[in-house]
Amino acid sequence: MNGIADASIDTPLWLPPWLEGSWDLLATYPFLLGLVILSLGFGLAFLLRAFILFWGLKITKRADSESMGQLVRMGAGVAALLVGYISLVTALHTLPLGEFATALTTRILVSILILQLIRTALKASHVFLEMLGRVRDRFAIVEERTLPLFDLIMTVIIIAIGTYALLQVWNIDATAWLASAGVIGIAVGFAARDTLANLFAGFFIIADAPYKMGDYVVLDGKERGEVTKVGIRSTRLLTRDDVEVIIPNSLMANSKIVNESGGRWVKYRIRIKVGVAYGSDVDQVTAVLGEVAKGNLSVCRDPEPRVRMRGFGDSSLNFELLCWIEKPEQRGLVSHELYMEIYKSLNRHEIEIPFPQRDVWMRS
Repeated sequence: MNGIADASIDTPLWLPPWLEGSWDLLATYPFLLGLVILSLGFGLAFLLRAFILFWGLKITKRADSESMGQLVRMGAGVAALLVGYISLVTALHTLPLGEFATALTTRILVSILILQLIRTALKASHVFLEMLGRVRDRFAIVEERTLPLFDLIMTVIIIAIGTYALLQVWNIDATAWLASAGVIGIAVGFAARDTLANLFAGFFIIADAPYKMGDYVVLDGKERGEVTKVGIRSTRLLTRDDVEVIIPNSLMANSKIVNESGGRWVKYRIRIKVGVAYGSDVDQVTAVLGEVAKGNLSVCRDPEPRVRMRGFGDSSLNFELLCWIEKPEQRGLVSHELYMEIYKSLNRHEIEIPFPQRDVWMRS
């Protein structure tokens, strides 16, 4: 037993000369030496964490950023975790457990460490992306609509690196696993091609941003509503009937989409077509329609409403009232209000609204 203990706890090369005597003394008691190393390591981890938290939070306090504070706490936790695991593995090697047991225990401990680092890295990447999303002037590509895409990419990268590290710890050849993963990926691709099509379409939609949450869109002249969620697999529209429609992203990517909230602003222009009888005072008609538009509180003042005469119909002089509203979903209500008030105003001003008439001549 002493031979095993002496072989496993030789004096480390990095140990200062003035500590070699203490090491040799404790080396005769492996469990006591391991306990001392573990205590010193955990104490150093505690002090290192406290040091990083004190100065890190003091520096980030000037930036007044909660995200920076979270990253500092995560970094302090990782530093303390690494020091603690190093001390634990070092203490383990001082014990007379045998080469196989020591190697197996070390690999298990390192594997647990890698899993904890993966978990922390996933949280840190999400916080970091949210922090970049708030800095619009420098990182415009990272914003609320693109966060899911970048979050997914970071997740895949972190998990891939962590998996590779685990394979290396257990001395597993990654080449065979990659080949197997390629074959499995092809099989899954054929079996779930519709799902993959939706996922890739979701990536392109998030990156290209033809629409965003809150926009009012019309899909191929059929479905129309407000975009309530842009996900990786599907897009959700809330119709004017308060019914949520879930549309696969592959369909959204291959359809003609009219974004009525796009352009320079969210405002939407509505057209109110009005016909008056021949012989009417066209200047008076123009003034009446303009007053009706200006009197409606839902009609925008900038741009101003305008009236245009569009032509000579079979039975009427054709006019069109053009005005802007704040949101596209208001067009139904505002059109109703304008039509009602136009009808009343034309009647008050005794302007006739014609209807088709036919004269019948009877020959005797």
